[in-house]
Amino acid sequence: MKAFLSILYISLLTLACQQEQLPNIILIMADDQGWGDVGYNGHPHLRTPHLDAMAQNGAVFKRFYSAGSVCSPTRASVMTGRHPARMGICSANCGHVKAQEITLAEMVKEKGYRTGHFGKWHLGTLTRDILDANRGGKKENDIHYAPPWDHGFDVSFVTESKVPTWDPMITPPKKAEDVKATLYEGGPFGTYYWTGEGQRVTKNLDGDDSRVIMNRVIPFIEESVNLNQPFLSIIWFHAPHLPVLTGEQYKSLYSQLSEDQQHYYGVISALDEQVGRLRNQLKSLGVAYNTLIFYTSDNGPETSKEVRDKNIPFGRAQGITNGLSGRKRSLLEGGIRVPGIIEWPAKIPSGTRVDVPCFTSDYFPTIANILGIDPEKYQRPYDGENLIPYWTKKRQKRIKPLAFQFNKQFALIDNDHKLYGISQGVQQLYNLGQDPAEKNDLSSLQPEKLLTLQRLYRDWNLSVQNSNAGRDY
Repeated sequence: MKAFLSILYISLLTLACQQEQLPNIILIMADDQGWGDVGYNGHPHLRTPHLDAMAQNGAVFKRFYSAGSVCSPTRASVMTGRHPARMGICSANCGHVKAQEITLAEMVKEKGYRTGHFGKWHLGTLTRDILDANRGGKKENDIHYAPPWDHGFDVSFVTESKVPTWDPMITPPKKAEDVKATLYEGGPFGTYYWTGEGQRVTKNLDGDDSRVIMNRVIPFIEESVNLNQPFLSIIWFHAPHLPVLTGEQYKSLYSQLSEDQQHYYGVISALDEQVGRLRNQLKSLGVAYNTLIFYTSDNGPETSKEVRDKNIPFGRAQGITNGLSGRKRSLLEGGIRVPGIIEWPAKIPSGTRVDVPCFTSDYFPTIANILGIDPEKYQRPYDGENLIPYWTKKRQKRIKPLAFQFNKQFALIDNDHKLYGISQGVQQLYNLGQDPAEKNDLSSLQPEKLLTLQRLYRDWNLSVQNSNAGRDY
């Protein structure tokens, strides 16, 4: 009996110590994955068993949003907890994360974290020495040199922007889409992986790009565990951004469908396989219990150029929104509502569901709260808020509204209600709780609610303009 009690005491003590330890943190982001592009949201064909398992084991967000409707702005929101317009990141290949910003990596290093960034960066150029991607190596873009190793990351394996989803350094056939006319099939794609200043990667870059990325993530995690050091690993997959193509083993999963669907769905299944590989490795290393994993997408699904103005899958851009209006580049729901999962066995019960609207700007203040860091000390406005009260069900309504800007569009979501407008045009009001497809404009029926949201947006926009003028620094 004494032996049993001793073992029980040691087990409970070990469990208590595990709970008190700083969690490992992993932020995963897909590229252009639509709200409907996961098995757990009822996709008719797509197989994502590992994302489905992650969703079942943690918290799923019914309404999770990317802070931007294209890639770079959303990434800026994740990295800083602030709207991208506050630092001049207006779109893809626009601006860069500024030196004065406090990044997630810089924040967690205050608590002794080891930090790594893997995959797509898209928050500035990575080289001044050779032509790379959209802006790298061009003297006029020197001002945008802002690599992850200058923003708090100990280890990097990154590209500036998109690459093909199979054989990422090689130009694919034009039918993979979004391939520059100046490139030729089989030649260099012209966007490279970098691990540091002047350190271009040339080996072990064949096959599935998600696997290529995870091949660098796993050693980083193993080294961190061996060092007994908590880690932040940011994994930004390129998939399923165009150019989309995959290998026969993934196409064969969807052999009954069209070639375009085989490639698109195969690319996501290949990504899902790497998520499973990561989760299994965490379990093998004994750190899964106290590892916090976020999963999302940077915006809604892409539309092929031939049907850009229509909300339908076409060509290799086969993503779906499950009936939501709009796609990538739109601030309607289909352009910004994206998959959202958090898995943290130590703190989040399996089967948790969050109905409150949340978005990528919430990552920063949530992680700050977990680590006992007060972002107020950085003396700047933050657009996100701490998510813990929502997954613990201590709060049922959001405090801060979610505000968006892109090109001439703007939007503001205040719990169930949403304001949407374009420049100086007519502004629309929707009740997303009753009308997620945004078919019924309530602006004439609820003028007081419309006015309230307009005032909230004006106040927020004034704050953004002050930030963009450099007054936060």
